[in-house]
Amino acid sequence: MIRAALLCALCGAGAAEAAQLALPANAALSAEVTSGIDSYKLPVGPWKNGALPTRIFEGPVQQQAWRIGATGLTTLQLLRPLRDQLEPQGYEVVFDCETSACGGFDFRFETPVIAEPDMHVDLGNFRFLSMVREDEAISLLVSRSSVAGYIQITRVGTEPENALAQPDAEAVRSPSVQADGSLARTLLAQGRVILDDLDFETGSTRLNGKDFASLQALADLLRAEPDLTIALVGHTDSTGGLDININISRQRAASVLERLATQYEIPRARMEAEGMGYLAPIASNLEAAGREANRRVEAIITSTR
Repeated sequence: MIRAALLCALCGAGAAEAAQLALPANAALSAEVTSGIDSYKLPVGPWKNGALPTRIFEGPVQQQAWRIGATGLTTLQLLRPLRDQLEPQGYEVVFDCETSACGGFDFRFETPVIAEPDMHVDLGNFRFLSMVREDEAISLLVSRSSVAGYIQITRVGTEPENALAQPDAEAVRSPSVQADGSLARTLLAQGRVILDDLDFETGSTRLNGKDFASLQALADLLRAEPDLTIALVGHTDSTGGLDININISRQRAASVLERLATQYEIPRARMEAEGMGYLAPIASNLEAAGREANRRVEAIITSTR
């Protein structure tokens, strides 16, 4: 099994422009299938009336199955961090569905899937995402069992090279506030930002009582952009069990949401709080500095309505 703090699941020729995904540190590559120049029918709509609408892409095709040992994670918690990494790289969502909205049983068996046990698909609990960037396409199929999450990544369009090379950490880490303090510019340009000045009470998931420049800037942006909605997503280091860390990270995100709602009067309906635990690190958990960096709360744009 292959384990690393950061995994470049998809690297292509021309590293500056290649699609890159940082998977959780406990993700293990269970299967990989590559081919030369081939075609891939990218699903662009749900199975309906006996047919699955697709768009054909041609080029080298790479398909990977990943297993993440974890209980309690939803398919959305597995999928969304990957989608949020691809959008700033220029990929656009063309189809996003969950289980019955995809077409259920018929959709699953009309879509190429790596065989069990390498890729497990619960027919009652899966998500599918198609994304396109010019003549490149990526699809993500996500499901889970009682003890693990499963992610299938299919990519077509650019020659895959060194699919498991470790990228420059700065290329995949979540963006933080820029040196000039322009949180709004960073969030609007990249879709997410680390609220890197937050401070929680010792041994607690509650924010301490001081004012935070990042929350003021975020509140100012939300007032200036009344159609903007966000998710506040908490993250932890890898100390302790996953379920405990997901709960802690969600509570920290909820604490930030509550501060924005009460002190800055941002409507709760425009915010949601989620927790990823230790599943989306931005640095190595083997070092104290890395663990500190991984303990964070991010703001992610969810909609501009």
